[in-house]
Amino acid sequence: MFTDLTEAELRTYRSDLHEPPDFDAFWADTLAQARSCGDPVSATPLPTPLTAVDVFDVTFPGFAGQPIRAWLRVPRGASGPLPTIVQYVGYGGGRGHALENLLWSAAGFAHLQMDTRGQGSGWSRGDTPDVAAAGPQAPGMATRGIEDPNRYYYRRFLTDAVRAVDAARELPAVDPDRIAVLGHSQGGAAALAAAALAPSVRAAVAYVPFLCDIPRAITITDTAPFREIRDYLAVHRDREEQALRTLGYVDGVAFARRATAPARFSVALMDDIVPPSTVYAAYHDYRGDKDLTVWRFNGHEAGGIDDDAAAVDFLRTTLGG
Repeated sequence: MFTDLTEAELRTYRSDLHEPPDFDAFWADTLAQARSCGDPVSATPLPTPLTAVDVFDVTFPGFAGQPIRAWLRVPRGASGPLPTIVQYVGYGGGRGHALENLLWSAAGFAHLQMDTRGQGSGWSRGDTPDVAAAGPQAPGMATRGIEDPNRYYYRRFLTDAVRAVDAARELPAVDPDRIAVLGHSQGGAAALAAAALAPSVRAAVAYVPFLCDIPRAITITDTAPFREIRDYLAVHRDREEQALRTLGYVDGVAFARRATAPARFSVALMDDIVPPSTVYAAYHDYRGDKDLTVWRFNGHEAGGIDDDAAAVDFLRTTLGG
């Protein structure tokens, strides 16, 4: 069933998110620190049974220079630097198996799929630990370090997302002037952040993006991952203001207000994981050219392969190739 406002109400809904006053300085300092440390990007060819795609095992420096894994998939025999998709993974997943997720390379793009620190055991495998200290948290990742924006999990994850774009620019197969970011749910949140924080991003695709309009989301859905934040606050009743301040630094609405690359969004009106109004909130505040596909009878899977097919056309038009 529909899980949120009516369609007419969604078309006029706007977020009243109040950003932390030092939002821009927070992220500028975070990224400057991340870019100042860590080992160089490495890409090791991986033997596979594939005949049309070459796969490389990539490691790049993420938050605080910590090593983050990724797969790079490149069409075999392609000449010249390629338009490139940097993809981020949904909640609980990792970069998966090297032989999975071949659409983007088969469509002619270089494809860098970032692993997700500390996740990768829910529905696809991962290889990157989250080595930072946490503190009190509800089960899951959404409240890890929530008492302090400097220690919050999503500060690390979103920094990794931006550094993945930086890493892509160093790979010989990649045209550094034709990079797009893409993701579903948590991955969509990372795409919005990267579009705002990495000036080199040429296009963004965010399917039902998580972490948008968070103060509203945690009061209108009872489903994880937003439920994790509700559960934390139900126990730590005195830390609401503190937690909401931290969440303000990672809210997709704030990133949307700063992103200018052409973007494609999707929203599902029967989604009980990412409430539709929170997607509309980010979409309405997005500064660049934008388009929104509405899936009226879908849940969190949104448009599935139909979203991907539309994204291929959008990215070919936007990036060329």
